[in-house]
Amino acid sequence: MRAALFVTCVNDALYPGTGIAVVRLLERLGVGVDFPEAQSCCGQPQYNTGYRYETEPLVRRTARAFAEHEYVVTPSGSCAAMIREHYPRIGRKAAAEGRGSELAEAAAALAPRVYELTEFLVDVLGVTDVGAYFPHTVTYHPSCHGLRSLGLGDRPRRLLAAVKGLDLVELPGAEECCGFGGTFAVKNPDVSTAMGTDKITAAAGTGAQVLCGADNSCLAHLDGLLRRADSPLRTLHLAEILAATEEEPLP
Repeated sequence: MRAALFVTCVNDALYPGTGIAVVRLLERLGVGVDFPEAQSCCGQPQYNTGYRYETEPLVRRTARAFAEHEYVVTPSGSCAAMIREHYPRIGRKAAAEGRGSELAEAAAALAPRVYELTEFLVDVLGVTDVGAYFPHTVTYHPSCHGLRSLGLGDRPRRLLAAVKGLDLVELPGAEECCGFGGTFAVKNPDVSTAMGTDKITAAAGTGAQVLCGADNSCLAHLDGLLRRADSPLRTLHLAEILAATEEEPLP
C-alpha cells in the first residue's frame, strides 16, 4: 500500500518533526509514503476569514497535487475537515454561480480520499497497537475539528492506550474548545486566551508530563500559554508519540 502525506503548511513551516514522525510511523507499518511537492496550504485561513474566491486556487492546487493517490493522510483534523467538508461546498457554490463544474468535480474526487492520521491507522490499516514506546504520563486534548467535524471519537485514545510505557490520564473538560480556532484567536484574543487558560489549567491539574493532541495549531496556542505560565507541562503531537519506539525513541 502507498499513501500520500499532506503535511499541512503549519507543520511544514513550524513543526517538521511531526511530518517526519508520520513518515516513520507509516513506513514502520508497511505503508510507502509519497510527498507531492506541489502541495501547499489547504486554504482554511482564507476561507475562515471570508475569502471564498481566494480559496478556490488552493482547492484546485491541492486536488491536482493528490489526484493520483488513493489515500491522502494528514496529521491535522483541521485541514482534513477543510478538504472533506468545505472543498465540496466551495465547488458547489462556484457551479451555482455559473462558473462551471470543474471545481466541484475536483473537490468531490479528492474529499473521500483524505484521512486524518488516526482514521487512517484505525479504519484503513486496522491497527491500534503501532509498536510505540513512550514512558511518560500523557493527557489528550481532542481538537474541535477532529472531535466535531470528523467524528474521530476514541480513535486517538485507543492508539495512545496501546503505547507501551504510556500512562494515559483523563483530561477534565476534554471536549471544551482550547480557544485557538484559527483566525478566531486573532479576532478574539482575550476570549481565546481565557479559553486556553482554562484548558492548560485542567491539563496541569492531571499531573501529566505531556499534553498530547492531533492538531499542532491548537497545540501551538496551548504551548504558548504554558510557556507564559512557566509550566513544566509540554505539548506534543500524537504522531510523534506513535512514531517513538524503544529502539528509536523520540529525539
